[in-house]
Amino acid sequence: MSDQTYRQAIEELETILRTLETDSVDVDDLTTQVQRSAELIRLCKQKLRGIESTIDQVFENLDEEDDEVDED
Repeated sequence: MSDQTYRQAIEELETILRTLETDSVDVDDLTTQVQRSAELIRLCKQKLRGIESTIDQVFENLDEEDDEVDED
């Protein structure tokens, strides 16, 4: 999708939001801004799901290690 970091995506979303709040967005540009926002939100969700999966795996590995220690 993009090499953009989560932080960069959030910052860009905040910039778009500030622009939309000022009512200075040209109607022709509005669609582009909304589409870009949707892309950024998808990117952030994807990154968060990846992080969640990694964290879950870490905890599973810890649980397995604890089980092995308990069996000894």
